Amino acid sequence: MSRIKNLIIGLLLLPLVVSLAACSALRVTYSNGSQLAWWWIDGYFDFDREQTPRVKQALDTWFEWHRGSQLSPYSALLASARQQVMEPTTPEAACRWGERVRELLDPALKRAVAEFADIVPGMGPAQFKQLEQRYAKINQEMRRDFLQADLAERQRESVKRSVERAERVYGRLEEAQLRVVNAGTAASPFNPELWLAERQLRQRDVLQTLRRLVAERADREQRVAALTALVQRTEQSPRPEYRAYQIKLMQYNCNLAAQIHNATTPAQREQARDTFKGWEDDLKSLAVDRS
Repeated sequence: MSRIKNLIIGLLLLPLVVSLAACSALRVTYSNGSQLAWWWIDGYFDFDREQTPRVKQALDTWFEWHRGSQLSPYSALLASARQQVMEPTTPEAACRWGERVRELLDPALKRAVAEFADIVPGMGPAQFKQLEQRYAKINQEMRRDFLQADLAERQRESVKRSVERAERVYGRLEEAQLRVVNAGTAASPFNPELWLAERQLRQRDVLQTLRRLVAERADREQRVAALTALVQRTEQSPRPEYRAYQIKLMQYNCNLAAQIHNATTPAQREQARDTFKGWEDDLKSLAVDRS
């Protein structure tokens, strides 16, 4: 559920909200989501004293809306997943689950864009400089984590990430399952060099869009339209060769997810079912508790 990238506020907030399911303290974390999101987004923009109240208000408004309208559909999706996790799956079914998640997250993304559109006019050179510096730091971290010079080390780290994601749901993987992950990761079409290059193009697109909106003193309708188009370009690259790569990688990952699931034992699937149930109950509780 946590594949949406973090570029503008919507892309900053959504991974936070969705990745809460990976946290054992989901209720506590989500209840403090607005403050956590503030620390996160301020790290990208370093808002000044005049800007801070408006940004914090936007985050409070978004989380209040999100808690009141979005958590119930999320818990319903988890209930559906809980019912199906005991059965074998197919790559096509895995991809359909991905589509359902993206569709479910779309309203939250649109709402975040609308809130962020009201923050843009107050931005200036200091925010854009901070964003550039933040992007440079992130890119350096990405190179460290995904572009190791030693290809064997790069492979080991890739396998480690895949295992951690699987064990978050199913619990500890067994030797035969680890072999599935190793083989699947080794054959993956994932290209970290291409991925990082695309990220950098998207980052420049974000900066250019924000600077243009501020320089042109765009009205709210223009800001929302420009940010919506930016999100669309972020989720689906305007470059045909990269779009083809995205499709190929997505299909491969769906196939690998199905292989890993089908290799799990009944006990591991029961653990996944219990995990989904726990997240489902937490979301239901959060939706009811509006205090």
